[in-house]
Amino acid sequence: MNSSESFNAFSGLDLLSSAVVLIDGNLVIRHLNPAAENLFAVSSRQLIGHPLVRLVGEPAELSAALDNALKNNWSYTGHNIGIARGPDTELHVDCTVTPIEAANARLLLEVRPIDQQLKAAREEQLAQQQQANRELVRNLAHEIKNPLGGIRGSAQLLERELASEPLKEYTQVIIEEADRLQDLMQRLLSSHRLMQPALVNIHEILERVRRLIHAEYHDVSVRRDYDTSLPDITGDREQLIQAILNISRNAAQAMQGRGEVVFRTRAARHVTLAKKHHELALELQVIDNGPGIPEDIRDKIFYPLVSGREKGSGLGLTIAQSFVQQHGGTIEVSSRPGRTCFSLMLPLAKRKREGQ
Repeated sequence: MNSSESFNAFSGLDLLSSAVVLIDGNLVIRHLNPAAENLFAVSSRQLIGHPLVRLVGEPAELSAALDNALKNNWSYTGHNIGIARGPDTELHVDCTVTPIEAANARLLLEVRPIDQQLKAAREEQLAQQQQANRELVRNLAHEIKNPLGGIRGSAQLLERELASEPLKEYTQVIIEEADRLQDLMQRLLSSHRLMQPALVNIHEILERVRRLIHAEYHDVSVRRDYDTSLPDITGDREQLIQAILNISRNAAQAMQGRGEVVFRTRAARHVTLAKKHHELALELQVIDNGPGIPEDIRDKIFYPLVSGREKGSGLGLTIAQSFVQQHGGTIEVSSRPGRTCFSLMLPLAKRKREGQ
């Protein structure tokens, strides 16, 4: 069978989000799908026709499963198998070995990283928790917003009756604080508005945010690292600007208005977002070289009213997360002193081939 026939026989596997490796009876690799290439950080061209040991090493549990599957024609699933990935990295996976008769392949290996399974479960738990938090805060915002209007109106009426200017200063404090709280409540409620989707260019959005950050923080350098081949995405332009601006402004404030922020865009293939498999996704990273997120709030950074700054409202990242989730995406953060990285993953539409 030539390479093009082999590709046609196995091309259906390329749509799977799980990593799949096909081997023949001599344990020689015959096909790797894109998810396997991503997982093992290799190219199929480098490995097709080579022994499986070059890809996964020789873990005893997996070797026994392969032998038994070939001899007895049965399936086997191994849990928490350690596979070497590079000289210094070990990958822990669950692996199912299934006998098949397809083209020149005898065994199908489906490899599922344990880390990804835990990550998916954690994402689901966090999403449920965040949804409960947002509903609670939204209800509280509604309850607080109405009395604030009465407080502000009463302060204005009182101010008209006062002849003493020093006393009017107190009513001004009441009015200003009521306005500040009303603005806070409005920001909480704005994260629940319906999307207005359209085709938007992510780099135009980033350039808009870049100009805003430069105008507000003159000593913050914003460096571009763009993949300009990325297609447009379907999204709400204003929501995306606000989400990225909130993250970038948070970084600038953490650096006390002096440092570097990097906007980095890349394509990610065969990813699962919000339990849906996407062939293509946009990975957007906002990286700063600031002091990092304090460890005591790192796991709660997206919660409402949690802030690492003394006068911070703790709403910017909550609203950013809400907008990203409304786009069917995810947002994660990793942080250490000198490098904090917010990673946004947003689904991209599959590109149409020429002539279609």
